[in-house]
Amino acid sequence: MSRPLSPQTIATVKATVPALEAHGLEITRTMYARMFQNPMIRDLFNQSHHGETGSQPKALAAAVLAYAQNIDNPGVLGEAVERIAQKHVGLQILPEHYPYVADALLAAIKDVLGDAATDEILQAWGDAYWFLADILIGREAQLYDTLADQPGGWRGWRDFQVVEKRQESEVITSFVFRPADGGAVVRHRPGQYLTLWLEMPDGHTLKRNYSISSAPNGKTYRISVKREPNGAASNWLHDAVETGSAIKLSVPAGEFFLPDQPERAVVLLSGGVGLTPMVSMLETLAEEGAPVPVHYVHGTLDGSTHAMREHVRTLKEKAGGIEAVTFYQQPRPGDVQGRDFDQAGLISGEWLRQNTPVMNADFYLCGPKPFLRALIGELSLAGVPQDRLHYEFFGPADELIAA
Repeated sequence: MSRPLSPQTIATVKATVPALEAHGLEITRTMYARMFQNPMIRDLFNQSHHGETGSQPKALAAAVLAYAQNIDNPGVLGEAVERIAQKHVGLQILPEHYPYVADALLAAIKDVLGDAATDEILQAWGDAYWFLADILIGREAQLYDTLADQPGGWRGWRDFQVVEKRQESEVITSFVFRPADGGAVVRHRPGQYLTLWLEMPDGHTLKRNYSISSAPNGKTYRISVKREPNGAASNWLHDAVETGSAIKLSVPAGEFFLPDQPERAVVLLSGGVGLTPMVSMLETLAEEGAPVPVHYVHGTLDGSTHAMREHVRTLKEKAGGIEAVTFYQQPRPGDVQGRDFDQAGLISGEWLRQNTPVMNADFYLCGPKPFLRALIGELSLAGVPQDRLHYEFFGPADELIAA
């Protein structure tokens, strides 16, 4: 357990807030550049989130600043700590990796701030780093142990085989994984993600998170992946991975999931490939006979990008109490309203107020950041309590989604 930080350390760290506001992004970029000189550490990260335009350095800069601002009240960072711990479990971050980060962070502070980074400041930030690191290491140990001890659980990377590949739309393809050893798999929480270890033809390895798009069944996992124009991982999955291909997976992780027993109506809101965790939730609720009213509301560009249309319709018919509505932002001439989609345009807060139990529901959202920003803002203004707005976004949280 972490030793409490001294008043002097807290005061020194808080005094660095102005410097972090001015130079935080330069510090985190310098930190990652130092860390990535070590191939072992570099390969732990999703490199598409780095570089000059990458979002991870921005996300970390915001996190470091928030930590400094709240160093005297770390309890307010509880949700952020849980999210980081879940990400680390997916990536298989271990205690032995933390010293590399500490060394790189302190060296980056010194590089960027120069003489202003006194020995006192570096010592304070070293103490603050290890205080938080010890909390994360402890939480991650709990998660590793819990997942390994569950039926079908495992530690580290496990060998799987692709047992089905299915095209869901012109841009989204599903992959079903079964363990190569033929054993069971831990039952994920609907909404969680898998981390894939992808061995590329050039010898590099990529780590990518993909939401599980199937209900837990103890036997297989399914992910549904959108082909991104410049996505190294998504293009490789679409083009090179076939039935029978081998893939390494870590245990399911993530703090965004449907509760075992929903207390009120559930509204599942998705944009584009954000439907993946929602379909996992919808399958689960359908299998349980929809114990609460369920509203599945999905938005996509048009019929060419509309994934899992027939599957969702089948789930709707499987259980009473499920409503499913699809919006096409720009329907094609051949897209027929009432047959292919239900509404033209974008999902709006006004439509949700008129067609869903806004004041008596939990909302689960996943999609692009503009989609989330708009709908969370509109629902908040409509009076939906913050603790009933649950959302997942792909990539680092480099922007505050503000109501």
